Amino acid sequence: MSCGKVEICGVDTSTLPVLTNERMRELFPLVHGGDKAAREEFIRGNLRLVLSVIQRFSGRGENVDDLFQVGCIGLIKALDNFDVSQNVRFSTYAVPMIIGEIRRYLRDNNPIRVSRSLRDTAYKALQARDRLQYALGREATVDEIAQEMHLPVEDVVFALEAIQDPVSLFEPIYNDGGDALYIMDQVRDENTKDENWLEEISIKDALQHLNEREKKILRLRFFEGRTQMEVAGEIGISQAQVSRLEKNALLHMRKHVQVQ
Repeated sequence: MSCGKVEICGVDTSTLPVLTNERMRELFPLVHGGDKAAREEFIRGNLRLVLSVIQRFSGRGENVDDLFQVGCIGLIKALDNFDVSQNVRFSTYAVPMIIGEIRRYLRDNNPIRVSRSLRDTAYKALQARDRLQYALGREATVDEIAQEMHLPVEDVVFALEAIQDPVSLFEPIYNDGGDALYIMDQVRDENTKDENWLEEISIKDALQHLNEREKKILRLRFFEGRTQMEVAGEIGISQAQVSRLEKNALLHMRKHVQVQ
């Protein structure tokens, strides 16, 4: 069943109500007080939110009815855990919960099976990353995450990569207001050797205009085929910084090549 159809899980989506923020505020104390009718009204009044979220997962070949049901579980969890004392709209809190529930479902039903222990390691790594980012005031490196977890860097990288869903190489994964960092920036290219395009534009002359750190980044990325995450771990800076330095170095080299 496609997302374009009106009926999902036997529900005529065209007739679904939409609750106002005022009505939701009225229902919160009733729901948390155990009022079943209020709970049903609240959930039904937010089913359109679930529908909007599952649109993001269209085109994967997944059954829309299944995604809708899983999304409803995320909605219910959001309702049960929502703190009305916080100055946050319910939809702002609920959407990540719904997305997370759907992503867990997709990972658990992925034909490429990932062991429970590996998933646990990945989730702990994500938690460690968030703690370090808060404590350091910047993005943590892979080495720092591994040290926090008392694990080898290779184990952390392997676990994090194992839980990634298949995505487009051109999907942005980070943007700090400048150039976006894309999935393709993380991909190791085993075919990238000395004969690539950098050599063809007199790489030796152009490299002389770069500082030592920029030279090392380009050497690791384009001659040794390292990913940006691997380069960040070796140099001791964030992946976003590697991406920025790499782009600036290549732009600087192109300018010198054009002058020649």
